[in-house]
Order: sequence, then C-alpha cells, then structure tokens
Amino acid sequence: MSGSSPSIAFVGAGPTTIYTLWALVNEASRPFRATIFEEQGKPGLGTPYRPGWNDPAMLSNIASVEIPPLEETLIGWLGRQTPARLVEFGIGTDEIDDHAFYPRLVLGSYFLDQFHALIERARAEGHDIELRPRCRVLDVAAEDDALLLTVKPRHGATFEQRFDHVVLATGHQWPEEPEVRPGYFLSPWPATALARIPPCHVGIRGSSLTAIDAAVALAGGHGDFIEGDDGTLVYEPKADTEAFRMTMMSRKGLLPEADFYHPVPYEPLSICTPEAIERLIDDPDGDLLDRAFALFKRELAAADPLYAEGIGLDGLGLEAFGERFFAERMGADTFEWAQDNLAEAEWNFETRSTVPWRYAILRMHEVMAILVPYLEADEFQRFSRSFKPVFVDDYATVPHVSIRRMLALHEAGKLDVIAIGDDYRIDTHPPDGGAVLRFDGKRIAFPAFVEATGQRALPAKDFPFPSLRAQGLVRDTDAGDGKPGSRGIVVDDVFHPVSDGESEGRLYCLSLPFLLGRHPFIQGITSSHEMGTVVGAELARAVDGVRPLGAGVASGEMRI
Repeated sequence: MSGSSPSIAFVGAGPTTIYTLWALVNEASRPFRATIFEEQGKPGLGTPYRPGWNDPAMLSNIASVEIPPLEETLIGWLGRQTPARLVEFGIGTDEIDDHAFYPRLVLGSYFLDQFHALIERARAEGHDIELRPRCRVLDVAAEDDALLLTVKPRHGATFEQRFDHVVLATGHQWPEEPEVRPGYFLSPWPATALARIPPCHVGIRGSSLTAIDAAVALAGGHGDFIEGDDGTLVYEPKADTEAFRMTMMSRKGLLPEADFYHPVPYEPLSICTPEAIERLIDDPDGDLLDRAFALFKRELAAADPLYAEGIGLDGLGLEAFGERFFAERMGADTFEWAQDNLAEAEWNFETRSTVPWRYAILRMHEVMAILVPYLEADEFQRFSRSFKPVFVDDYATVPHVSIRRMLALHEAGKLDVIAIGDDYRIDTHPPDGGAVLRFDGKRIAFPAFVEATGQRALPAKDFPFPSLRAQGLVRDTDAGDGKPGSRGIVVDDVFHPVSDGESEGRLYCLSLPFLLGRHPFIQGITSSHEMGTVVGAELARAVDGVRPLGAGVASGEMRI
C-alpha cells in the first residue's frame, strides 16, 4: 500500500463503528487514514435509531446509565440541549435521569453528535478521516497485501479502493421493503411501512420489545395513547377503526417483564465468575454445561437464599430449572401478571430496592457468554433450549411505559397475547394475503401479519460480500447439528474471520447477524462498545507498528 499512514476502511457507520473508532483514536499514537462508508445519507445514526426506520414512539430498552459514554455521556448531552430540542424529543427537563429510557430517535441524535465530535477530535490530532455517505460496499476481496473494496455510490460510477485493514460493521440485516407479500411483513422496519396496514386483525409473531415496537407503531396509526392527570394511560381508537386489533403470539405467550432497579456498574460476582468459567473451559473433563450450571446455582443461592428455597433450586437440573423459572408466569393471566410485575418494578425504583435473584441472573449472563463457543453440539442445543431463555428474559426487560401501553391496548380490547407452543404452523402464502395460524386445533386468519422476533443468526451463505465467501475466508462454524450457520461464522479472539486454522489478520467482522449463533448475547449498545474496544485496540497496535494480539494462528474462539 502506498502512503506512510496505515489505511482503514469501516463498512457501516452505526454505534459499533463509532465505538471502534473511538477506541482507535484514544489508543493510537501515530496518525492513520480512515474511510467510513455508509449506505445512508447520514453516517453516525445506526439502523436501530434512524428516523423513518423507527416510529417516534419506539423506545430503547437500555437505561441511560448503561450506555458507555463517548465524547460525553448521554445525560451530559441531554443536559446541554435547548428546551426547544428537548420538546422535539418529547422529553421534559425533569425527565433527564440516569435510569430513564428514551426514544430510539433520541439515541440516534446522541450518536450522530458524538460521531461528528469524535471525527473533529481525530482530525485535530492529525488523523485523516474521510466520510463516504450514500455509498454501498458491494464486495470485499483479500489480496496479498491489502483488502480490495468495490463501492457503488448512489450517484456515480462504481469504483475500487484498497485498504490495509477493513472493519465490517454492517449491523442488522432487514429488507428495505418489509412487505414481501401482500399483507405479510418480514419485519416491523421501516416503521413507516406499517402505516399501510388498514384497520383489521393484525398478527404479530413475537412478544418481546421488537413486537412491542410493532404494536406501538400500529396503535399510533389507529388511535392515541392518552395520559390522564392521575398518571393513568388509556388508548383511544380513532373513528372507523373498530376492526383494528392485534394478537401477539409466542411459544410461551408471555410479555417481557418491566425493567428492574439495580446498581450500575455491576457489582462483582463471587462464585460464577469469568475466571471460574475459564477454568472450566481449560479443564479437559466433560459436562462443561452442567458444571457451569452448578456454579450458576451456587451464585444464585448465595445471592437470594429465599428465592432458591422457594423454587427448590438445589434439586433442579438445568432443564428443570428452565421450566420452573417460567412456570408460575405461564400459569397466570398474561396481563394480570404484567400489571403486578409493573407495580413491583415501579415500587423498587421508588425505594431503590434490588431484587437479588434478578440481579444475579443479569450479571451472570455476561459470564455464561464466555462459555457458549466452547460447548459441544448437544450442550449447545440444551443451552439454547433451556438456559438461554432465562437470561434473555432477565436482561431483555422493557421500559415501564412499554408495559403500560400494552395494558392500555388490552384494556381497550385492541391487544391479546397467545401461547402457541412448539406445535404450530403459519401459512404465509394464503390466497387472500396476510397469514394463517394453525395451532391446537384452531385456525386464525390475519389479513395482515408482522414478523417481530428480532434478528436471527445468519449463515455464511448470506454474508453480503461474495468474494470473501468464494475465497473461503468466511465459513460457518461446525455446530455438529447439520444446520449451517446455527452457531455463526468462525472468528478468533479479536473478530478476525478464520479459515483452515488461520485468520485473515487485516479483516474484522463485527456484523451481528453472523456472530449471534456462537455469541448469543451480543446485541445492543453495550456489545457494540465491548467489540469496538477490542478491535479498536487491535487497530491501534497495527497503526503503531506493534504486532496485534490476534496475529498468527487463530483459536477460532473469543473471550471478551
């Protein structure tokens, strides 16, 4: 490569790229050249926080105190916004709080401002940063001493450009047009597409925050949420929308629980620690998952003895614990449980009280993430079926207002949630459009149907850069279950794709759909920060002429 400063390309300009660039700027002692390619017109927003893609009512499910700061904290940034801009955001000055949840569009504005402030600082420190908006990277190919990008600007001729290092941070993969067949929507994004759905019975597959996002966007098109002087929330349908109602469906038929109060940063664990899990990984004895579950039980019992005694934790195996964790909720009315859980969560925030068992499970999900890439195929299946849902339920709690909206919709007769179990079928090609659900001897036809189960893990065949596939540099992990991509693509400790035991040391893959299989908890802003910190440090070593930690033979695994 020509030029004295190493050249780096970032493909994608969302939070993952921002945190990676931030770490690189902070750690590099020599100048570098970076080009940031973004298909959208405004680099720095990220798909989950983009206007038009998201409805203004859609909320993030990460409290402000949990968002790793960039050039400033989210709270600091909000504190210096003008009253007029806060009004645009729908935020009162008295609502700026460390534990508050804000609309996705607010986070987008925050990241956009941080992105440009970071670029300004990087340029002032002597780094050459070029932004290439409205440019789609069509392909990436490895050469002997460089990586070749093929780029198509929205206006202009396709061109090629070589770089010393490339970071792929393409984020979630959703179709730009979600209505792939009449009345059948493959995703709830962009939210503007849901406005086309007329008043009718809408099916929504999923009941987590993604499904709540879809329900809120649909409800906003056919009515309004009205808050009374006493703080109660009701849903008022618009005229001529009598036919509008929604049915959410999931295997368990549960709404997520309300966000619970807990200290941040996390208090350390004492038994089920990263060090303890790594000792298990290094131990050649079998039963890795069960031995890790034993540590989990000990930590949970120490944190909350009353909870452990109440569920009979000592006598539960992994599968039995997974069933017991959800049993009481599944036996209750979904909306009555949600109402009681919301009241408990609101009281705990008011009194700053932490439920010990919830907090222990929350902290242990990050520890168990270390374990997952090392599980044998049968253990991975057991983990995915019985253990992972516990952690997801615990960390994927939602803002209190999201639960209040679901309760208001149900009270207005506009929302139901049903459990469909595992033995169900959804026909997405009925002659009249939409979809037809069949389960438990029942048939329900939905004139409109929205898939809202979130991003799934994608196999190597869906990797968007064909040359990397053809060169064998991107390949599926052998999960031993005959399902390509079920455990993601192979990456090493620092996110280099791995092939034939060797890593492509100039290429980094931080594209979430291709990492989710092996690393099932890497979703959201904190994961963008963690991955960005690792890769930013690696790039800084390369810029400074220091051999990167990930150079040479790759392990094919990752511990962060």
